[in-house]
Amino acid sequence: MTHASDTQGGPVTLSKDGLPDWLAPVVHAAETVEPLQLSRFLPPADGAGRQSAVLILFGEGERGPELLLMERASSLRSHAGQPSFPGGALDPEDGDPKGDGPLRAALREAEEETGLDPSGVQLFGVLPKLYIPVSSFVVTPVLGWWRRPTPVGVVDPAETARVFTVPVADLTDPANRATTVHPSGHRGPAFLVESALVWGFTAGVIDKILHYSGWERPWDRGKQVPLDWRS
Repeated sequence: MTHASDTQGGPVTLSKDGLPDWLAPVVHAAETVEPLQLSRFLPPADGAGRQSAVLILFGEGERGPELLLMERASSLRSHAGQPSFPGGALDPEDGDPKGDGPLRAALREAEEETGLDPSGVQLFGVLPKLYIPVSSFVVTPVLGWWRRPTPVGVVDPAETARVFTVPVADLTDPANRATTVHPSGHRGPAFLVESALVWGFTAGVIDKILHYSGWERPWDRGKQVPLDWRS
């Protein structure tokens, strides 16, 4: 299990001990999914790209399983105003990008962006590294269980507009699902939840987790929403 002291020098490890039964499909998906099943955008073979990590944190709220998301500040140069998982680039103190560096970065960034206490998070898996061409980030999605929830909120308004949780039931509700079409012509899944349009990389990862965990419900892929959608 991951404890606060681990992020300050000791190894950060993965553990499946004591996870709730409903997370079993996610664990199985993480252990069996292939990179190209997640995205056609994979890290460059030459090793180029900036190493980063995001924390995909599952908790349990009043309406059952939920995910922690945040909305990036509208003043940011990259992905401004876009809902996302907590995360960011690896810092030198995070350590080896091929070792536990991504685990450390995911926890550190989540603490910096949402104020959560890392000691209450149990990391239980990682998904294959993915690539975001527009920013040249090589992203490691790190899966966590919010074993001991702590209060979260905006830490730095210059980086984060808000922090919120989304019930998995809302993410799987066909009424909340749609397709976005980027000006480039790229089409991708989207979720209309918590007065936000979740799209791009974050929506793509959520979409694949729901699908390969067996949680996905049939939805209308012909339903389109503009990127400037507002509830």
